[in-house]
Amino acid sequence: MAVKNLQAELDEVDIELLRLLSTNARMTNADLATAAGIAQSTCISRVRALISRGVIAGFSANINPASIGLASQVLISVSLRAGARSHLADFMKEMRSLPEVIQVFFLGGSEDFIVHLAVRDNDHVREFVLENLSSNAMVASTRTNMVFEHFHKGPVA
Repeated sequence: MAVKNLQAELDEVDIELLRLLSTNARMTNADLATAAGIAQSTCISRVRALISRGVIAGFSANINPASIGLASQVLISVSLRAGARSHLADFMKEMRSLPEVIQVFFLGGSEDFIVHLAVRDNDHVREFVLENLSSNAMVASTRTNMVFEHFHKGPVA
């Protein structure tokens, strides 16, 4: 199956809508249309088309983990055992189901995954590693890094 180049299908209006929505996804259609310099009817049609084409994958709230008692974030690099590499999808599915996990990255490189956690404290990190990684027969090794500061910005066309 060939991967389609979405960039070739985006015109200047689409790119501007994506830029505006990436900075504030809660903009009303009227405000978005005004900022993009297009009619409201054109704007809603364009945004719906971007959604249906999979360019916009969804809208979500960006929650501050510390505000809900999850004061620590960690990145755990995980290497799977050589014989477990056929179970990469199983490991990914398992990690995605855990409430502490906020992101999982499948990598090409020295590690197989990076698991991003939001947790209460260091004890919670320890519990997570012992219960979900050290005891997992697929896992060969882990390396945990504390996140002191985090910046996130989605891609802008």
